[in-house]
Amino acid sequence: MSHETAAADPNARFKTGTSGLDAVLQGGLTPSRLYLVEGTPGSGKTTLALKFLLEGRRVGHRGLYITLSETESELRAVAQSHDLTLDGVDVFEMVAEDEFGADHEQSLLHPSEVELGETVRGIFELVVKTDPTRVVLDSLSELRLLAQNPLRYRRQILALKHFFARRNCTVLMLDDRTAEPGDLQLHSIAHGVISLEQLANDFGSERRRLRVVKMRGLKYHGGYHDFTIERGGIRVYPRLVAANHHRTFSTAPVTTGLAGLDALLGEGLFPGTNTLLVGPAGVGKTTTTVRCMIAALRRGQKAAYFLFDERRSTLMIRCRALGMDLQPFIDSGLLKIRQIDPAELSPGEFAHAVRTAVDEDDVSLVVIDSLNAYLHAMPSDNFLVLQMHELLSYLAQQGVVSLMILGQHGVTGDLRSDLDISYLADTVMMMRFFEADGEVRKSIAVIKTRTSDHERTIRELRIDTGGIVIGDPIRGFTGILSGSPVLSTANGNLLPAGSGKSPSP
Repeated sequence: MSHETAAADPNARFKTGTSGLDAVLQGGLTPSRLYLVEGTPGSGKTTLALKFLLEGRRVGHRGLYITLSETESELRAVAQSHDLTLDGVDVFEMVAEDEFGADHEQSLLHPSEVELGETVRGIFELVVKTDPTRVVLDSLSELRLLAQNPLRYRRQILALKHFFARRNCTVLMLDDRTAEPGDLQLHSIAHGVISLEQLANDFGSERRRLRVVKMRGLKYHGGYHDFTIERGGIRVYPRLVAANHHRTFSTAPVTTGLAGLDALLGEGLFPGTNTLLVGPAGVGKTTTTVRCMIAALRRGQKAAYFLFDERRSTLMIRCRALGMDLQPFIDSGLLKIRQIDPAELSPGEFAHAVRTAVDEDDVSLVVIDSLNAYLHAMPSDNFLVLQMHELLSYLAQQGVVSLMILGQHGVTGDLRSDLDISYLADTVMMMRFFEADGEVRKSIAVIKTRTSDHERTIRELRIDTGGIVIGDPIRGFTGILSGSPVLSTANGNLLPAGSGKSPSP
């Protein structure tokens, strides 16, 4: 499609070439308009602009990159670092006066000793000569310095805007935000504004995010969207909006693989619900979760395990020792375990990984182990709760069974968590230690479920080489859930000491 034809079509869109950004823009950019891409140095403006021109080259659009601050060799080096080539894209740089010569007079501009008007006229001549469809002007800080006053600067930018519009050019103007804070001159002139941010954390890698500030005539996804700069360009992770994702699924309950646990839950686990396992370290949260996951895998369903706390190798060894070997399911493609470093992963990237597992891999069960580590990937607790609410709503609408682990501080007595998201959970399992006959034992209880009439009792949980055993309801203790159990009667219904078998399955 030529740029004249695209300009005549009100529904035409130009792809940006940046993964995820077109989804945020719900299709791309309106042709023959001027757009502002702003951000501090290092936020990814140049990479985004190069991909915009290379996407145009792919569809037959001629591209022009006018650089007022970087050299052509620097631009080509940036492209090469992403395994890209600028062949077929016209690059014009502004260099020092001593580099002017017969070989450069057609492709070079000199800003230092000419007025802004002459510089702008030089840009006009380049555009007339090359007749591009897509143009990048990098960067406006040089034009702002030449203008010397805001009125003159605004007039020249307006002149550029009208000239490019007559030529049916789609233009990205890059700005490094060196103007005074709150300067909205460019925002009012541009048809659309895309803002890039780079945030430094106290620990771990920097976090980058993007926001579409304005986009005239286009519906887009507002708010901040995380992105990363990878080899090949920028990858944007559109903010998850659960209301936009629906799927029809069966609501019939599925078994956990443990009759005692099914009894506690009432009927088992329901598709489209999430379950939170809460308890101190070592009480068996991960092991119980893996046992529920294996039941799904044996039904032929796919599962995704997002591992924050533990090394993957340690998890595999521990599960194998308990008779729950995960390797066959990994080999068959039913299970994918992803070990995540929360210091290196943004919340948007994590949500995208979960979406990919559900949408592309068609998983029916998702495990997040644990929420404690996920917390550290977030800038504040408020954002964590909002992000988790949206993610859980999305998984619910996809019919996925979600299992989340939340570790508590301490072993007995008053146990506390970094955060409380129990109100977001459809089902809450509480696991505790208690002591009987000089032996440390474990208990499990379902204290909340929204899907069935669950059992109100507390059962003993045993984990050994034979796997997991769920005992009968404990009748001889009080105060187990409070962390301070007291023997009230003979300790009947406890599992026999040293036994790996349940008196009642």
